[in-house]
Amino acid sequence: MNGGFFRELNEELSAKKVDIRTYSPLSFAYIGDAVYDLMIRTYVLSFGNTDNRKLHEKTTRYVSARAQAKIADRLFGELTEEEQGIYKRGRNAKPHSGAKHATGCEYLKATGFETLIGYLYLKGETERIEKIVKAAIRVIEDTEGKVLTDGTGDENE
Repeated sequence: MNGGFFRELNEELSAKKVDIRTYSPLSFAYIGDAVYDLMIRTYVLSFGNTDNRKLHEKTTRYVSARAQAKIADRLFGELTEEEQGIYKRGRNAKPHSGAKHATGCEYLKATGFETLIGYLYLKGETERIEKIVKAAIRVIEDTEGKVLTDGTGDENE
């Protein structure tokens, strides 16, 4: 995530003097969803090539609303006061849709988590995002078992 392309995009936003504090929580969630998804897809793919169906199944275990809600519950106490406030703004936002495979409460917590990731991304805090995503991966692997193994692309079950 600390490559030149992302840095250039963030510099472009800064050059336009965009005050990200004026963005709605759902705007943060919009970009946060993509950032988190890309990081998890990269993580999943790092374990080796496999067919797309398996890649999707493994990725879903980390990015589903249910998984993100679990992550938010576990990591909330480790967030700074500012991050907790951003998360709460996202969790309390009124999304126009709901999750297909999660409760309303799980969906709102997931929206809060994505809001936080999006906010940090737009602030250019990629190191903090990396730390949170690594912790998120540990949460899922601690509660669901190791989803991936070393290079085979097969689950450890």
